[in-house]
Amino acid sequence: MNQPLAYVHPSAKIAKNVVIEPFTTISANVTIGQGTWIGSNVTIMDGARIGKNCNIFPGAVISAIPQDLKYNEEETVVEIGDNTTIRECVTINRGTVDRLKTKIGKNCLLMAYSHVAHDCFVGDNCIFSNNSTLAGHITVGDFVVFAGMTAVQQFCSIGSHAFVTGGSLVRKDVPPFVKAGREPLSYVGINSVGLRRRGFTTEKIREIQNIYRILYQKNYNNSQAASIIEAEMEATPERDEILQFIKDSQRGIMKGYLTNN
Repeated sequence: MNQPLAYVHPSAKIAKNVVIEPFTTISANVTIGQGTWIGSNVTIMDGARIGKNCNIFPGAVISAIPQDLKYNEEETVVEIGDNTTIRECVTINRGTVDRLKTKIGKNCLLMAYSHVAHDCFVGDNCIFSNNSTLAGHITVGDFVVFAGMTAVQQFCSIGSHAFVTGGSLVRKDVPPFVKAGREPLSYVGINSVGLRRRGFTTEKIREIQNIYRILYQKNYNNSQAASIIEAEMEATPERDEILQFIKDSQRGIMKGYLTNN
């Protein structure tokens, strides 16, 4: 249902039951899936690939060109998964030659004034509270929660099921399953509340706690801790995910609260 005061380019591929409110502009190279609602005063630019049953609130700008001076008009996209909600004035920039796309997963909630820069990959079931900001080339796992006014530096990685407290400045990689807080950003425990909500057992939560005690509370360096975790802890998907994250970290993982001084 297109309101007469909305502009939809004739070449845009819009499912029949998409609702587009007045004063919204949709460019030519855009695809929008079934059941999606587009509020008023939304701008959806070339390269947007929006899934089914999404909700995009007034003032959002989707798939604007990157805020990167190296961008040279290469053809890139923004992909937004099904059932994702994008609140007021959120901005999501499309990719550059690095990854060729910016990607938001399924079942995400991006609250008002959040920004996702070029070449970011965001997993499924993530929540970005108001004013959360990602610089370019960031990878965010599934079920990550950013509290309000979190800012993440370019090229960082955030592990799945992590929780980052409000007002945080993220300059290092944040491993999976943890809570991150304080300044500079530090390990402050595992995200036990979030894990319980998602069905993790008490035994599994205790296993993750024991892994992070070795990493953050025994005064080992990261290489030593990883070797001990691999040798002494039973191989499980969670243990292996943590070890792989440490191994793959490019910026280095954040410190523990005992090692900031």
